[in-house]
Amino acid sequence: MIPVTKPFLPPIAEYQQLLAGIWQREWLTNNGPLVNELESKLKSHLGVKNCLYVGNGTIAIQIALKAAALSGEIITTPFSYIATTSALVWENFEPVYVDIDPETLNLDPAKIEDAITDKTSAILATHVFGNPCDIDAITEIADRHNLTVIYDAAHCFGSTFRGRSVFEYGDISTASFHATKIYHTIEGGGIFTENETLLKRMFYMRNFGHDGPEKFNGVGINGKNSEYHAAMGLTMLSYMTEVIATRKKQFEVYKQQLSDSPVLFQKHQADSDVNCSYFPVIFESEEVALKVMMSLEEQQIFTRRYFYPSLNTLSYVDGTAPISEDIASRILCLPLYNQLSLEDQKVIIKIITRELSK
Repeated sequence: MIPVTKPFLPPIAEYQQLLAGIWQREWLTNNGPLVNELESKLKSHLGVKNCLYVGNGTIAIQIALKAAALSGEIITTPFSYIATTSALVWENFEPVYVDIDPETLNLDPAKIEDAITDKTSAILATHVFGNPCDIDAITEIADRHNLTVIYDAAHCFGSTFRGRSVFEYGDISTASFHATKIYHTIEGGGIFTENETLLKRMFYMRNFGHDGPEKFNGVGINGKNSEYHAAMGLTMLSYMTEVIATRKKQFEVYKQQLSDSPVLFQKHQADSDVNCSYFPVIFESEEVALKVMMSLEEQQIFTRRYFYPSLNTLSYVDGTAPISEDIASRILCLPLYNQLSLEDQKVIIKIITRELSK
């Protein structure tokens, strides 16, 4: 069987070494030494100013929304994982969907201003598949209308824009360190900001607002993460250069071998270096995409309709986004993970090209 993804796991002995220290200290959670060490090493590895390690990527978005003191309507993308929308709805914001660019698959800046009203307080945009948004255009619009910019950068570990980590952009950026991501801590997430006021507020918010054992600095929630998850994150870090390099080689194999087929690939943002953590393919129609998916599954090879459905079609929101709905109906992410062999890739490519030639 070839799944759509597998987590990279570092040598178990290295992880166990850190676990032994946890057993010795008997400090399992609540901002322990490994959590603090991970935050410090993430800042160094990524070249970012600040980092808060939290329970997952969804709580990272929720904390960001709360800390920014937003209200009313938030402009967002219909082409993302459901957490981008569900975090907004859960926190009682009204998502206002702006359609995507059909090439980059990111929020289309040219359509943002038409969606701004006197109730708009922010833009929540996703760097889809680790591909940076048109950051300059979004920043210019947000500054002109005094809007907060939050980036759902769930896929962006290792992606850069103009030589800087994608996490450095926006008022706040959030990341997912879930096991399906190129860098993971089993479960986990990160919050990044250069705004010291926001940083301080979110520091308290992720731990119920605790400012000492009997003092509270505003309302908070349980957004912490444990020493066990931090241990995995620390063990992973030294392998990330190798992991990303492997993904880029696999990405190029797919792209080169499928370049003559009747498919489209995501266009990467200029001046960016994308981590190649996903390989999305856009087929001519939903019928063709499903035919390819079924042919692969017959050989126990699994793809994913990522992202499907378009978020504006969910039962608890409203909005139209014809480009997103069209792309979502005919896109598949192909298997991509470090253990995937070149031979397996060739089998996948052969099946796809065969189906497309029928």
